[in-house]
Amino acid sequence: MTPEIGNYFLCLAAAIAVVLSIWPFWGIRHPQHNILHSTRILTALMSILITLAFAVLIYSLVTNDFTVRYVAQNSNSQLPVYYRIAAAWGAHEGSILLWVWLLSGWTCAVAFCSGRLLVAQVSRMLGVMAIINAGFLLFIILTSNPFVRTLPDFPVEGRELNPLLQDPGLILHPPLLYMGYVGFAVPFAFAIALLLGEVKTTQWVRWIRPWVQMAWSFLTIGIVLGSAWAYYELGWGGWWFWDPVENASLLPWLAGTALLHSLSVTEKRGIFQAWSVLLAIAAFTLSLLGTFLVRSGILVSVHAFASDPTRGLAVLIFMSLVIGSSLLLFALRGHRLWRQGHFSLWSRETLLASNNLLLVTALAVVLLGTLLPLVHKLVGLGSISVGAPFFNLMFTLLAVPLGVLLGIGPLIRWGRDEKKKAWPVFIVVLLISLVGGVVIPLGWQGTVMPISTVGVTLSLWIFMLTGVALWRAISGPGRLSLSICGMLLGHTGVAVVLMGITFSQNYSAERDVKMQVGTKVTVRNFDFTLQRVDTEQGANYQAENARIIVSQKGKMRAILNPQKRFYRNSRAVITEAAIDRGLAYDLYAALGEKLSDGSWTLRLHYKPLQHWIWGGGLMMALAGLLCALDPRYRRRIVQRGEQQNET
Repeated sequence: MTPEIGNYFLCLAAAIAVVLSIWPFWGIRHPQHNILHSTRILTALMSILITLAFAVLIYSLVTNDFTVRYVAQNSNSQLPVYYRIAAAWGAHEGSILLWVWLLSGWTCAVAFCSGRLLVAQVSRMLGVMAIINAGFLLFIILTSNPFVRTLPDFPVEGRELNPLLQDPGLILHPPLLYMGYVGFAVPFAFAIALLLGEVKTTQWVRWIRPWVQMAWSFLTIGIVLGSAWAYYELGWGGWWFWDPVENASLLPWLAGTALLHSLSVTEKRGIFQAWSVLLAIAAFTLSLLGTFLVRSGILVSVHAFASDPTRGLAVLIFMSLVIGSSLLLFALRGHRLWRQGHFSLWSRETLLASNNLLLVTALAVVLLGTLLPLVHKLVGLGSISVGAPFFNLMFTLLAVPLGVLLGIGPLIRWGRDEKKKAWPVFIVVLLISLVGGVVIPLGWQGTVMPISTVGVTLSLWIFMLTGVALWRAISGPGRLSLSICGMLLGHTGVAVVLMGITFSQNYSAERDVKMQVGTKVTVRNFDFTLQRVDTEQGANYQAENARIIVSQKGKMRAILNPQKRFYRNSRAVITEAAIDRGLAYDLYAALGEKLSDGSWTLRLHYKPLQHWIWGGGLMMALAGLLCALDPRYRRRIVQRGEQQNET
């Protein structure tokens, strides 16, 4: 009976979402009604019902209710309880329900945290978000219902959660990534409401920026965790494969990053309004595109959910309606947001406009490289591959000017600045960075590559100029706000990521070897000795567990225990890499196959500064959260006398 209750909650939530899609717009034309109060009540009720439905699904998984098809296909009684809970978003139906649950939470947050905005603006926003909620709820009920029964012939034991997903990464990565995806629905809804209304002030930016920063931070954390998960789980030691599904998460992140910088110009100078609105639309529609790519079944990827064409077609139709209608509305009414502004070529506005141009170019590169093989195949021209070499080359070319602008930007004033004051600082920092770009790789790794010199120089350039900007902010007459701290921390995070990528990509060492017990293999200056391989029993698997001693110049540095796991229920074999993590380098071992002569194949890595990539990413995410907490964003935006402009 419990699954039927969950299904009832979903149906009732969908009905409320449909009402909410109409009610606020009707209320704007009948201002005598207290439309916002009733809209908030309905929004809260919808959110509660979706929460209850999600709780019912988790309860069914925890209690091993194999009369529910989703539970029977993605869980079993041997699975640890925390993975049974995580299985709620480990497959298609549950992940879509997680998406809707988070979306309802963001909708509820907008309803109750928008007291500084006009009633008409909030009502339009909630109406737009309700339309999105209704679309996804109907999609769940009609094509992806997680409460479908297996009766009368239900199994006594479930299959199993995909062994690749039986990892702590499943617990954190999808919810945080979806928080970012869904969070961009808020600026999207605000942009649509702005286009529908008649707001004649740019003060709206002060309200929307924290929401964009929060969504961007969650998406950043989700991407970082997914990258780290792929690094240790897949056994190949990589952190980004340019897989189409990975790219699907990068697309809204690039649009969101451009939006953050564009909004700062709009807030300070009152320009780029139309561009900011277009980026807000793009960020969320690219999130929908990622949803379509993952769930349509047109991609072959370790990250993609296998899905039938009906679901893919439904997502495609919904995505097309949202994207088409929003772009049509922008084409019809976007011209009202154009504002004239005057600034010199040597100003922060110009630098941020260039920053946006480069970010959008990077977005276009990823979008083209991801979709071109699909389109090429669909039109009958055969299969083509756009792989890592293309993306690495294009992003290297774009990273250099973007990094230069990133260092310069915080030191240049708005409107107009004098070149003579800034050039001495830039020349000194450039010289130091160039020297460091040669000395650091040569002194540490013993060799210098042109690409490593560029990467280290760029990282030092950003880091030192960010330090100069911090010193000016501290010593200047102004107050050091959370926004400034967040901006400088984010730029420092970019420098850390660049340094990590430079050394990891150019100075890593990898060997695929055959080893017997007692065999020693050298990778760089480290000796890997296979001491033994024994059998270990897990909760629902049996593992071959290797013990590898790593030494350097006769001194032991680490003990690595890579595993080859055999999952009894699904009959799947999974590699669990062993990693000795350090600030300067990682030592990485993955166990392969056992050969007929009793030896084993292993993959051994030395990876310098690998964790700097994720450390810098977390710094960037923290930076976004700091900016969102700036108290100036919580000041009242619209004065009473301005309300007539909206209504």
